[in-house]
Amino acid sequence: MNIAFLARAFCTFVILSSAPLAAQGLDVTDAYLRSSTPQSTSGAAFMSVTNHSGADDRLIGASADIAEKVEFHSHSSDANGVMRMGKIDGGITLVSGETHVFERGGDHLMFMGLKQPLVQGDTVTVMLEFEKAGTVSVAVPVDHERRP
Repeated sequence: MNIAFLARAFCTFVILSSAPLAAQGLDVTDAYLRSSTPQSTSGAAFMSVTNHSGADDRLIGASADIAEKVEFHSHSSDANGVMRMGKIDGGITLVSGETHVFERGGDHLMFMGLKQPLVQGDTVTVMLEFEKAGTVSVAVPVDHERRP
């Protein structure tokens, strides 16, 4: 083993072990990730984020090694009932004592430029960046079989 490998391993350990302390009061549950086909270049993640911290916070970014970028998107219906998906700018407010649900047909994390197929049963590490709580690592399983 070389020194660069050991340094990266140590930094990864420090980041991952400190995430629960930084995110004290934030609870991410029921997370899963899926794409529409094995050849898809995009995918979406869904989860619930509950803020027990006693203060409002904001989810301002997300990233994962498997995608070129991760954005916050939402579905909305226009006056004619046509569903549209668009990027959410400025992040997602997480009110103290409340849960924000990222769900199919609503807000979700959009993984764009997938670098590899999302394989059923795999787990993807997603880094969520909060304005106050800092960066939190979340293990998100790939689940193509889950229904809304």
